[in-house]
Amino acid sequence: MDKIPVGILGATGAVGQKLIALLAGHPWFEVCEVVASDRGVGQEYGAYVSWHEAQVIPDRVTKLRLKSCKEPLNSRLLFSGLTAEVAGPVEAAYAAAGHIVVSNAKNHRLEDKVPLIIPEINSEHLELITPETRKKGYIVTNPNCVVVMLALALAPIYRHFGLEKVMVTTMQAISGAGYPGVASLDIIGNVLPHIIGEEEKIAPETKKILGELKNNAVKFADFKLSASCNRVPVREGHLLNVALQCGRRVTRAEMIAAWREFGSQKLALPSAPREVVRFIDQPLRPQPSLDLMAGNGMTVTIGNLRACEVLDWKFAVFGHNTIRGAAGAAILNAEALVAAGWLGERR
Repeated sequence: MDKIPVGILGATGAVGQKLIALLAGHPWFEVCEVVASDRGVGQEYGAYVSWHEAQVIPDRVTKLRLKSCKEPLNSRLLFSGLTAEVAGPVEAAYAAAGHIVVSNAKNHRLEDKVPLIIPEINSEHLELITPETRKKGYIVTNPNCVVVMLALALAPIYRHFGLEKVMVTTMQAISGAGYPGVASLDIIGNVLPHIIGEEEKIAPETKKILGELKNNAVKFADFKLSASCNRVPVREGHLLNVALQCGRRVTRAEMIAAWREFGSQKLALPSAPREVVRFIDQPLRPQPSLDLMAGNGMTVTIGNLRACEVLDWKFAVFGHNTIRGAAGAAILNAEALVAAGWLGERR
């Protein structure tokens, strides 16, 4: 079958570049339009962009001419790598014009009728988009990079045993701040104990993803969640230390079995990893240097499980922030839409 033409909003930014890199050679999608700020409009993408990905720019993309966020686009499916400062009205305008916008930005995630999706957890939330709306335009979002990893680790626990309380402390890579990221004098040999606007996203987004769809609305999951976020001198990969109290007494063996059962599911989608989550029964795992590219960057790794004297259990979670936590998550969501037949013939 012919590939589906797609456009990239914010194509010159860090997430936009990662989207283009991951879509190179994709079996279903082909990048046909690139959109950026007005400064680059009309220029060839390859001549204008300051490219930071390890692989070269795909030949087809390098010759594409940059378009403005204000002009009409031909591709119905748009991936948005726009920053939160501009994403809200731009994405809404394209959705109103009949496009399907798969967004990585925070702006629309918590809106009542906008699905916030991790396909392995809550693909049924796509039903927030009514059949009538599917014929028009709409927005589908993926969560904050930390929330992707946290929700994938919590989902099987919440479903099997319930949750009462969750405490998470994050150690987030520099690349999570985009390019050029954090000033070198602030981060080299240092840790920043706060990331502006980050902690506020984690609880509501996690609870929406783990929530139940009822009467065309999401009833948020009901447990307490507290997050503390830190920026650390690691290039890529976010590490989370999680402590939690379950709804009932749970053994170590039950925790591990729940993760392994959940992790073994295999979505029939091109970007879906063989293991959604993997548990490594070692105190020194996971680590950025060892686990970053598990499942081509789409697998979340859990380890260092031990008892907690304050709550029940504590463990570490790790994932690739710019792949599983951003561009790869958006692509997986778009694949889920295609597989459901929302862009025409099922694939």
